[in-house]
Amino acid sequence: MKLPGHLSVKLPLIASAILLASDLLAADALPKLDLKPAYPNLNFTRPLGMIESPDGTHRQFVNEQAGRVWILPADRNGSEPKLFLDISDRHPFVDNEEGLLSLAFHPQFKSNGKFYIWYSHPSAPKHTILAEWQVSKTDPNKADPASERVLLNINKPENWWNHNGGTVLFGPDGYLYLSIGDGGDGYDPHDAAQQLNNLYGKIIRIDVNSRTAGLEYGIPKDNPFVDAAKQADLKAAPTDMRANVTRQEIFAYGVRNTWRMSFDRETGELWAGDVGQDIFEEVDIIKKGGNYGWSAREAFHPLRGTDHKVRGSEPIDPIIEYAHDPRSQPQSKFPNHSIGVSITGGYVYRGKKIPALRGAYVYADFQMGTIWGLRYENGKITADDVLVPGNFQRNVASFAEDSAGELYVISFDGTIYDLVEAGK
Repeated sequence: MKLPGHLSVKLPLIASAILLASDLLAADALPKLDLKPAYPNLNFTRPLGMIESPDGTHRQFVNEQAGRVWILPADRNGSEPKLFLDISDRHPFVDNEEGLLSLAFHPQFKSNGKFYIWYSHPSAPKHTILAEWQVSKTDPNKADPASERVLLNINKPENWWNHNGGTVLFGPDGYLYLSIGDGGDGYDPHDAAQQLNNLYGKIIRIDVNSRTAGLEYGIPKDNPFVDAAKQADLKAAPTDMRANVTRQEIFAYGVRNTWRMSFDRETGELWAGDVGQDIFEEVDIIKKGGNYGWSAREAFHPLRGTDHKVRGSEPIDPIIEYAHDPRSQPQSKFPNHSIGVSITGGYVYRGKKIPALRGAYVYADFQMGTIWGLRYENGKITADDVLVPGNFQRNVASFAEDSAGELYVISFDGTIYDLVEAGK
């Protein structure tokens, strides 16, 4: 995820293109939308996500990059959120892509009170932690500060701060999925994402309800690389790229820095936005055992400037790609898509408030603030259009989905927005 520190890109060039008309496929199939503050009296500092607890209380939780999680007031006009969790004293946010990156509740949260966070830790070497926590037994609006159990601790190669991935979520199968970036720097210098002996540049899938020997979690028996790893020493360091050990946690590989992924609540498909290097951003549907090409490829194209090769299975093509500037966009498989800089993955809309949007995947560009929608049917894009025009002052850090399937936009202007039809 290229957060605001990366605004050194050619902004005049981008700004001149942001208003270009897009002759997009089936443009009339998607509605024009607008953003409306959902909590007009609240403002957050670098919010990265919002999630509803699956316990019937309809409480919404917002995580800020610096390490705080807030419970939003039930009254949308309220101005006093409740502090649920605070790890800011650990200083997870030091550099631009670090912080408390994601939060997920256990599917049985109502009965077991468990939730999971993915966050950065600054002590050398820098590392990123997946941890299980529990709610206080005396206050359902507070996390128990003594309950943390570390499931996974991944050291950053050469102390790099970037490419930490950033989404932890539960799938319809009850397993926990986590997107992990390629480790940092640029161009994946260790060629880690194409190797199965480490967790960099991967989507992993684990069972938090059991434990495999040597691990703080279980390995689902139907994970795609379990058979290949029968002889693996599960006590091997998760980040040891020298050992000839296939990591059984891996669900898919060859991703660069997946910034937000989500399951379609109707089809069960796992959608992801993968942040590109220099030229292209991409949207993927993540398949079990799939290889998505990084760092031999960037979206549909061979990666320039490296000799990295595809390893294992042939790469799965993205659903769509878009370029960083107008000069590169004609090289895209989708030359009429408008440009952007850093993708933010979203959701397939399954709500009821915007009927014309149902079934469309909604995604955005972090730096430019543009929000798009696409329809993907029978292996083809059938509609693709700008839903909300770009706005450099509104960096889209995440989307959120409530229990009714309605979508929200989480912005670095500190506001949580409703996604609504234009003019309403």
